[in-house]
Amino acid sequence: MSELPPDHNADDQPDPFDEIIAEETDRDPDLAVIEAGSRTLRTQGGPPDADIPTRPADPEVDKALREVETELATRWGETKLEPSVSRIAALMDVLGEPQRSYPSIHITGTNGKTSTARMIEALLGSFELRTGRYTSPHVQSITERISLDGAPIAPERFIETYQDIKPYVEMVDASQEYRLSFFEVLTGMAYAAFADAPADVAVVEVGMGGSWDATNVIDGDVAVVTPIDLDHTDRLGETHAEIATEKAGIIKQGATVIMAQQPVDAAQVLLKKAVEVDATVAREGLEFGVVERQVAVGGQLVTLRGLGGEYPEVYLPLHGAHQAHNAAVALAAVEAFFGVGAQRADALDLDTVRKAFAAVASPGRLEVVRRSPTVVLDAAHNPAGARAAAEAIGEAFQFSRLIGVVGASGDKNVRGLLEAFEPVFAEVVVTQNSSHRAMDADELAGIAVEVFGEERVQVEPRLPDALEAAITLAEEEGEFSGGGVLVTGSVITVGEARLLLGRG
Repeated sequence: MSELPPDHNADDQPDPFDEIIAEETDRDPDLAVIEAGSRTLRTQGGPPDADIPTRPADPEVDKALREVETELATRWGETKLEPSVSRIAALMDVLGEPQRSYPSIHITGTNGKTSTARMIEALLGSFELRTGRYTSPHVQSITERISLDGAPIAPERFIETYQDIKPYVEMVDASQEYRLSFFEVLTGMAYAAFADAPADVAVVEVGMGGSWDATNVIDGDVAVVTPIDLDHTDRLGETHAEIATEKAGIIKQGATVIMAQQPVDAAQVLLKKAVEVDATVAREGLEFGVVERQVAVGGQLVTLRGLGGEYPEVYLPLHGAHQAHNAAVALAAVEAFFGVGAQRADALDLDTVRKAFAAVASPGRLEVVRRSPTVVLDAAHNPAGARAAAEAIGEAFQFSRLIGVVGASGDKNVRGLLEAFEPVFAEVVVTQNSSHRAMDADELAGIAVEVFGEERVQVEPRLPDALEAAITLAEEEGEFSGGGVLVTGSVITVGEARLLLGRG
């Protein structure tokens, strides 16, 4: 980044950005840029969001955490899979089955899983239950994935948990055809941490699919299925029904299934599985749903119909109709966990429900991180997520001119994602994140030109340059033009942009 964003007065004080980077002589250059940006641009995004942890302040703890991250990185990444739960089951066995020591709510689906998990966690916590939450991927810090009592576990505890299970991980590695993967080890850590806490209930998001996902060694009392769409088709199937078949694997004997609105063929598969295992089903639009919603400052005001009745005037500090539907699913899941609609007919306490939803945060989901011009982050990475984000940003922000910053993974339906955003982006700046999975910026630009036309596409391979270019484009019509920037395409892109813009 050659200069600070326009609303900084660079003449008033020396620009520390280049000085900080110059000091990082023994660091990865790209990481130095990102971390330097998080310091020099901190005032742009307001106070840091405490829900996303920073690097540990203690150098020794930071060093130990980096060593754990390095060891985990030697294992299969999250995109390399052998569809089996045999390794994670073996790890649970030698650990003494920690996942059996608490009830759980298991969440699958294509989009909305993490936001729904956060809402469920907030609701359970408001009813004074100690929660453990396991979600993926992380936005900025690996410790985000494992939360206790609504907050990511401390780095010290993350390190301690890894060291505690490491001998057992090595034991399983030696007995299996393949070593435990990165995701399998993290899953084992989460289940062990929840048992050690101890948690009253675990809220667990699948990594991919359901049947053979590493998380599927739990028997969820409540199985939640958020909307199913086409994603990971090379591994899960090319139709809604095929994908639903994999995701239905989390539905266990006698469970309660909370089912968001689904394509017809996906719904048929899920209902058939529920019948096979004698599970009870609650369907959005029939047994529960969104009654009413209206845009409010910083989010929306919704009336939800749960399994036990209506919950009027619930403030949700998240944008978009899709988040209102996630809230309805989360509420029904918690009602089902407490037996509402089965053992009891009364609704949950309204004031407690309102308090819980009002405190919900979902970083990187239409999250405002800067003003003048407004910069919004959204982790949409497939066409369905992009369509939801495009609709929501038009409803909630009403920008006169919206500039997109898009950095996507090469294994995604990038054309479909760009086509979903084309009606709302005046121009798009294509870039790439630091991940080895990132699509090359020039390759992404080639697709973007076909979708947007050459005159609406700008290429900036480095994310800091892409952010600066987009901010400049958004300000072209003047300070009060109502221009904005949406950074999207990948969780990794959003996480790196979040650091550069001073969050975390």
